[in-house]
Amino acid sequence: MTVDMETQTQVDMSTALGDVPIPGPVLTASGCSAFGRELAPFVDLSALGAVVTKSVQLRPRSGRPTPRMVETPSGMLNSIGLQGPGIDGLLTDELPWLAARGARALVSIAGTRVEDFAELATRLRGVPGVLGIEVNISCPNVESRGEVFACDPVAAADVVAAVRAAADPGQPVYAKLSPDVTDIVSVARSCAGAGADGLSMINTLLGLVIDPDTMRPVLGGVTGGLSGPAIRPVALRCVWQVHAALPEVPILGMGGIRSGLDALQFVLAGAGAVSVGTAVFNDPSAPARIAAELAAALAARGFARLADAVGYAHRPAEARG
Repeated sequence: MTVDMETQTQVDMSTALGDVPIPGPVLTASGCSAFGRELAPFVDLSALGAVVTKSVQLRPRSGRPTPRMVETPSGMLNSIGLQGPGIDGLLTDELPWLAARGARALVSIAGTRVEDFAELATRLRGVPGVLGIEVNISCPNVESRGEVFACDPVAAADVVAAVRAAADPGQPVYAKLSPDVTDIVSVARSCAGAGADGLSMINTLLGLVIDPDTMRPVLGGVTGGLSGPAIRPVALRCVWQVHAALPEVPILGMGGIRSGLDALQFVLAGAGAVSVGTAVFNDPSAPARIAAELAAALAARGFARLADAVGYAHRPAEARG
């Protein structure tokens, strides 16, 4: 898509995460560019809506055995295992680096107990540059036979309520939902009722690849998370359903976004902002490029403000105009 920069500047692209304003609707996605350093040579991090960090836990984690990634048709599987420096490393090294560059950080947190999430939220209170918290509830609950928090509305709500109570009141809390559920609306409603300021949708889908030569799973962790364009229709369906059921709840949409027109679909379905993840592996400038393409796409369709397009596809034909 050819971007007309003059046309782009005519569109008001401001939006918000919860009640916190951000200058633009395109963010990175957790896990695809670590803590932002890899993208810095290609993108002005301060111009993005926010940098969503790799999910951090209380203690450093080495992650799963290799191989950890494999290409799939129109996507990829990853089984990294939440490798990371732990909250101490994040606070000491990564967040100060982002803050020094004027970047806003939406910190993704993960744990295996409700108390883990609450402690992480407490440690992030008042930290410079931390815009808010994205709660990665696609983690196994060790106190419930390893069931994933995001697959149980009650368990998901328990985590969200604990994080919202422990977090800085000025930091919006977004619950990141899994598509691997029967009814994502029920989980979304439960999270919103527990105090989530918004919802991140969607996390990866659980998948598997088997090598026909070795006749064994390719990934060292056997299964992995499927991302990329292959999951975009699923992600859009989830955003559509949740926005239709909970139109007042802000949504951060993600799943296979590679262009401004892809991002536009999420906005029309009900997302007020989007995260770009897998696309950065072959185009590290993708977040900035997609932001410009989205602005041009909105202008070409007569929108003066991004806000006017959010959920537009849900409106009856007679209400459009």
